[in-house]
Amino acid sequence: MPFISLNSPVGPLTIFADDDAIVAIDWGWPPETDEKPTPLLERARDQLEAYFEGRLTQFDLPLSPHGTAYQRKVWAAIAAIPFGKVRTYGDLARELETAPRSVGGACGRNPIPIVIPCHRVLGMNGSLGGYSGMDGIETKEALLRHEGTPIPG
Repeated sequence: MPFISLNSPVGPLTIFADDDAIVAIDWGWPPETDEKPTPLLERARDQLEAYFEGRLTQFDLPLSPHGTAYQRKVWAAIAAIPFGKVRTYGDLARELETAPRSVGGACGRNPIPIVIPCHRVLGMNGSLGGYSGMDGIETKEALLRHEGTPIPG
């Protein structure tokens, strides 16, 4: 599967594509390979760099996250949260007519963090909840601060 990596303020990121869509972003560096990045991967890298430089607030990339129909529905709702805004697991659960805990489970399995901004989802009463990326809550706080979002507590 083709990929491209970059350094970011929240650690090294590797972007993966399959066919004509981004399917995953992982923290860390993959093993060396001779495979060349595709134009889509270069575009995704450029957009992530622009995001971290403060020049981009909305990604424009084809996404194809692998997951269940329910998870994809949750990820679509998360992707609709604007830059610098937050919602709670409960807000999303009410919108999707489901339970907050299942929204949290889908959020934790988000294969395309940052672009599908699960860092913008908070727990009840504004608690940070969890975060599955790099350094967990510290990474979530860094992403929220980057977007100018007040950190609860």
